[in-house]
Amino acid sequence: MDAGLLAQYAIIAVAVLLSAWFVAKRQFPNAVRRLRIALAIPLVREGRAGWVQKVGRWIAPPAALNDGSCGGCNSCGPTIPKRH
Repeated sequence: MDAGLLAQYAIIAVAVLLSAWFVAKRQFPNAVRRLRIALAIPLVREGRAGWVQKVGRWIAPPAALNDGSCGGCNSCGPTIPKRH
């Protein structure tokens, strides 16, 4: 196989994987979050090498904040009650 053809296949494979990841994140965010957690937990355990724990923290999704906000803009400013 020609080196140029191999490079083309590698670039196409990377593009397909990135596209699939983007679609999965947009269409199935909870499943992607669970997958990232399942992949990261074994990597961040105590006793692992520092670089392995770094990779695990990089893979892990951002923490979900349960701060009691309404789930909107998180500005938590004063609300004006509706008058009926």
